Amino acid sequence: MPELVQQTQQEFWSPPSTMTAGEVIVQASIPVMAETCPHCGTEFLLGSRFCHTCGIRRPEAMSPAAEADAAAFAKVWVKTVARARSAVTSIPWRRMWNWITTPTWFRYLYFHQIQRRIGLSTASLITFLIGSGCVAGALLVGLLQAKTLVDWQAIQIYRVEWLLAAVVCFVAGILLKKPSRDRD
Repeated sequence: MPELVQQTQQEFWSPPSTMTAGEVIVQASIPVMAETCPHCGTEFLLGSRFCHTCGIRRPEAMSPAAEADAAAFAKVWVKTVARARSAVTSIPWRRMWNWITTPTWFRYLYFHQIQRRIGLSTASLITFLIGSGCVAGALLVGLLQAKTLVDWQAIQIYRVEWLLAAVVCFVAGILLKKPSRDRD
């Protein structure tokens, strides 16, 4: 009880003692945001809203009550998925496909039709489609909102990575393309 002596001078680095002999002050420190990425396990940068390694949004930390609610919801979700799976497997799918027809223009989207029309080999067309997807990914990364400079830099790095992957795919497509037989 010497720390509770009246009229003592307070040190500049410690707060004044305001508790009585029977009281214990406990402060629960619940973090507002998660400290590590649930996807890749890396620590988040201070104040960032995205993971600088894998790019997913930083989740908020869960309280123990919220974790219990999430576990209960997960159990309900598993039961619902099991019921839906059993219902889907009981449907006679072969009879359903008899009355479903595709539009006539749909045949232009077949892989071999595109391959014949463009004149690329199979491997070259696959790398072209993957490269086009990477360019679309680079464009879609631009839709993310950056609040801080670190977030903006992370988004730019993701965009550069998508574009680099697209360049690699396009170069691989060029290298895999068969030479044309019409050369003079």
